[in-house]
Amino acid sequence: MKLARKWAYLLVSDVVVPLDPDTLSRELSARLDVLCAHLHDEVLDTKALSRLGEQLVDLGYLGPTGLKCTVDVLGKGLTALPEFQPVGRYAERVALAIGALSVGFAEANARFILEQQESMQRSLLKAVRDANWNLKESEARFEEVATSSTSGIMIVSLDGKLLRANVAIGEILGITPEELTGTSLPDLAAPDSAVFLREAMDDLLAGEKDRIRQALRMLRKDGDVARLSLTASLLRGEDGRPSHFVVVVEDGTELALLQGELHRQALHDVLTGLPNRQFFGTHLESALRRVDPAYGVTVFHIDLDAFGMVCNSLGGRVGERLLQHVAQRLKAVLAHERAMIARFDGDEFGILLENTASTPDVATIVANINAELAEPTYVDGHGLAVSVSIGVVHRPAPDTDVAELLRAADLTLRRAKAGRRGQWELFDAERDAADRREHALAVVMPGAWEHGEIGVRYRPVVHLPSGAVTAVEAVLRWDRPGLEPLSHSRCVALAEETGLILPLGEWLLKIASGQASWWRQRGEFDRPLAVSLTAHQATDADLVSRVVRVLEETGLDASALMIGMPERVLAAPEAMDNLSVMADMGVHTVLDDFGLGPADLAVLDDLPVRSVRVSRQLGEQAYVAALLPLVRETGVTIAVEGILTEEQASWWRTVGADFATGPHFGSPAVPGDFLELR
Repeated sequence: MKLARKWAYLLVSDVVVPLDPDTLSRELSARLDVLCAHLHDEVLDTKALSRLGEQLVDLGYLGPTGLKCTVDVLGKGLTALPEFQPVGRYAERVALAIGALSVGFAEANARFILEQQESMQRSLLKAVRDANWNLKESEARFEEVATSSTSGIMIVSLDGKLLRANVAIGEILGITPEELTGTSLPDLAAPDSAVFLREAMDDLLAGEKDRIRQALRMLRKDGDVARLSLTASLLRGEDGRPSHFVVVVEDGTELALLQGELHRQALHDVLTGLPNRQFFGTHLESALRRVDPAYGVTVFHIDLDAFGMVCNSLGGRVGERLLQHVAQRLKAVLAHERAMIARFDGDEFGILLENTASTPDVATIVANINAELAEPTYVDGHGLAVSVSIGVVHRPAPDTDVAELLRAADLTLRRAKAGRRGQWELFDAERDAADRREHALAVVMPGAWEHGEIGVRYRPVVHLPSGAVTAVEAVLRWDRPGLEPLSHSRCVALAEETGLILPLGEWLLKIASGQASWWRQRGEFDRPLAVSLTAHQATDADLVSRVVRVLEETGLDASALMIGMPERVLAAPEAMDNLSVMADMGVHTVLDDFGLGPADLAVLDDLPVRSVRVSRQLGEQAYVAALLPLVRETGVTIAVEGILTEEQASWWRTVGADFATGPHFGSPAVPGDFLELR
């Protein structure tokens, strides 16, 4: 891979790697393949990426310079690869991946340094111990180890005075070894580190610790602070009594700064510079703990309306520029408030507002956001204005779980968008509880179906003038153990929520068609079978294939099948195609939820339908009675659903309805009981 060769070339140019360029290129290419594979995973495995960073340390003495080279190459190279386009979709994942890789690298590098320090200390301890026996040999050994080391090495007396220091510590602190000699080691430490250093040296002298390791801040000659990694041990003489301290330090300033920048990038969105969802959640948790209970916080979950249309028509670059514009406008709206604005995913933003006595009410803030974003901005010559949908959670309890709070904001946003775009909605705890109960039913429905709790029932379709059963309608029923059963309308509404309606609806059609064929074969009931479709089923591209497959498997003739389709879905081309094909097959087609309005009547002449079904909820009114003859003139028959009493049945019979269903004619029943109703 070209990117791996570039990576290897730059590493060899900056650091010493004990591998030839070709071998290094192959090693990096293998690790780059693993990194790219993780970036395509649905959930980013940061632990695996950290282990990948640890493996880089094993390639050689890369250090901070090698890490910086790696971050530069991957940060620019990965986002330029075709497989990670558009950049806006992968930029955050790339930043998180590089951050995780860098954390693993830094940790492994620190362990490598500590191992070097410990190895060096063992050599030094032996060298200094030998110095008590042979000073001349000891001097030579110290000079050999200390002079060649890039780590700072100091021999310190028991009272803290520097006796010897190598060139490396002088370079780290900007002080020559000669100037350091005789200086008190604690005096070189920053005030907040000096106390710790004195206590640590006392612990070594007292024998409470064999070795100390600690991050330490020491003062440079120019007044700046050096962030160091320090390891100190106590050297004992031949008689076992304490003799000197051996101190080894490694300059970690550059690595600390790099880690800090990587940490910042891991918590911020690359495109807009705003905090990301992870940072937002952490900040929200902190805000809930410290907020003034009299005012609380407000969480806004914002989604840009029609953002997909912008990207699809004008391109991803325009979409990215638009997101940057929205980020700046949101900052402007809340410039005088204590607020965090974050970009979540795609075109979604979050706002955490810590309320005060002067904070405007929610409606005012929402109006200000909409007004600010409604002002057109020009991107590549295109004047674009933005409307947003917003879910708001106002003043949640301070002990609210952050994940639950974000879920509530997201759910409220989805509810706001359900009606129409450009709306906002306030979180309602009671409605949320009801929705969660519905959602809980929806998600466990597949298991209930598998366990046989959901079955098919049959109810009569009655010919109103004669009172005879003229067809049978198949419906669903969910018998929940220990609870009230759920009706057909509840079952299909729940199944629509999760997409279960497609396999469940085909199963209903198959079971009912098989039952109808069985009745016909036994001469028990030969009337048509009626099945109503939901909106999702009516627009299903595989609907006709499902119907054909069921008819072939059960042997039911198409003319014996009545399929109802909601009138409201006919605007969808898929629904019209399905209706036309089924009519051509000989299926008796029905329009459900027929409205009896002028527009409804106008479409009947152009549709291949043989019946319409109206709801009794239209009411027994004069205008309904006047319109039914106009419907009959189009050549279709009229059915009415939901008949509860004989009085209602009589009224609809008088005004000209042909067929009816409802509790008045019998409740949905199992096959054997249905035959007794007919």
